[in-house]
Amino acid sequence: MADKFMHAVQYDSYGVADLEHVEVPIPKPCKGEVLIKVEATSINPVDWKVQQGLLRPLFPLKFPCIPATDVAGEVIDVGPGITRFKVGDKVVSMTTIIRNGGLSEYAVGSERMTVLRPPEVSAAEGAGLPIAGLTALQALTYHAGITLDKTTTTTTNILITAASGGVGQYAVQLAKLGNVHVTATCGNHNIDLVKGLGADEVIDYKTSQGEALKSPSGKKYDVVIHCAPSIPWSTFESNLSSNGIVLDVTPVLKTYCSAILKKLTFSKKKLVPVIMYPETKNLEYMVGLVKDGKLKTVIDSKYPLSEAEKAWAKSISGHAIGKIIVEP
Repeated sequence: MADKFMHAVQYDSYGVADLEHVEVPIPKPCKGEVLIKVEATSINPVDWKVQQGLLRPLFPLKFPCIPATDVAGEVIDVGPGITRFKVGDKVVSMTTIIRNGGLSEYAVGSERMTVLRPPEVSAAEGAGLPIAGLTALQALTYHAGITLDKTTTTTTNILITAASGGVGQYAVQLAKLGNVHVTATCGNHNIDLVKGLGADEVIDYKTSQGEALKSPSGKKYDVVIHCAPSIPWSTFESNLSSNGIVLDVTPVLKTYCSAILKKLTFSKKKLVPVIMYPETKNLEYMVGLVKDGKLKTVIDSKYPLSEAEKAWAKSISGHAIGKIIVEP
């Protein structure tokens, strides 16, 4: 298929370069890769942060770049050595930025980060899972040590900020699979949504109580899953239990400096930057939860590929409720 062409959206430099609609050759899968006909992709903040050069030391790009790493679709070709997938399989995949991304009609995914998608999971639901879903899962399980099956007898008190956003909406639902009391913050117009996801207490972040992150029931937080823009450490510290931990899922340089300072001062209250590490078993687990009706993807909006720049701008605005989906 390498001699055929596809519609794609790309950019040619760092900064605020415009997205371009182009016709480019359909990529051919290499060893250990599958070629996916894209049915849906989702936009994540990391996508435009990479374009703006904010993560350049971590993710150096080769231009032109087709962005968006989270895709769902159908396998239409496989590279050498592929044993887990065949043509016709419906899948969810996390592509690599340096290969080619989901804002296109076809995308290449590695076998290592591609999983089967059962009929019960729509393409849009599946496309929302990789970055946002896995970030929420790893923050709760790897970093906070939460068991998501209610087998523990001790209740963990958790605060989730920006709970109606891409990571937050998954974090609320996943946390409630365990023995967890969830306090959540969001805008006033999203309170009913977040309650519907399972949160025990929901605070409007624009109120004085929300700004102070105070639990309505007076609880101290054992864990904070911090998904919002920067909040001073002092605001968190007064609300944490004696060994409380703040997990920042959108860390910036200041986060790392503060985390180091906490270590140097031997503080029992910790700040931990969370960088998601993709694992196949975790993506399979998340897809399985959606299949079983234990997890859902809250979808903010859907855009056709021809209007991908609108989806991009919506993500940059920071006002999305759940996931932004682009469909060819």
